[in-house]
Amino acid sequence: MLTKRIIPCLDIKNGRTVKGVNFVDLRDAGDPVELAKLYSEAGADELVFLDISATEERRKTLADLVLRVAEHVNIPFTVGGGISSITDVDILLKNGADKVSINSSAVKNPDLINELAGKFGSQCITVAIDAKQINGEWIVHLVGGKVPTTLNLFDWAKEVEQRGAGEILFTSMDNDGTKDGFANEALAKLSESLNIPIIASGGAGCIQDFTDTFKIGKSDAALAASVFHFKQIDIQELKSALDAEDIPVRI
Repeated sequence: MLTKRIIPCLDIKNGRTVKGVNFVDLRDAGDPVELAKLYSEAGADELVFLDISATEERRKTLADLVLRVAEHVNIPFTVGGGISSITDVDILLKNGADKVSINSSAVKNPDLINELAGKFGSQCITVAIDAKQINGEWIVHLVGGKVPTTLNLFDWAKEVEQRGAGEILFTSMDNDGTKDGFANEALAKLSESLNIPIIASGGAGCIQDFTDTFKIGKSDAALAASVFHFKQIDIQELKSALDAEDIPVRI
């Protein structure tokens, strides 16, 4: 059985790590390279960096950050934010990223998924999907959750898989930053209908939330930010607790 992955997420704005609630009210959470090094040493399985600042210098800034992170960590890491071309991905992978995450650009140009998977391999391509419930239906949102689309979460996830994505990072906007647990019902539905790994994101508040998303949500990995950044959950303690629940993890 494949081990379940624990993934700290670092949202980057103007070169700093930030964290908010429901995608707003951001506060500083530290230097991303220092945090990355700490998480690597603490036993995290992977890292995700999402550049949420819309600066014209984004590509250069992100490429420099990737280079610095690669020098300090020895675990795989994914980079996302403003990636919309083969050139963008080529630069980030050459600078040391293991995977890239695309979101809005995939919705606006679905063929991009096929192009990137064909060029770099599905294992390098993560498609992030931000969604929230509107009138009982999970609707995909863009631009950091600000712009609703007409896409249904489950239909879009299936298309993403068919186009060659290697995994899906699903963030429930309803749960994000609330610390009330992951959207396990939606996660289980995604897991049952797809054959690629699903990363749960949005809602981690305690160790039990991770247990639940692996057992109830059938998630392959769990991503969290503030509970790690602000030292509310220790990664080794988390993994020990999961192991005690017979959830396979890398200790």
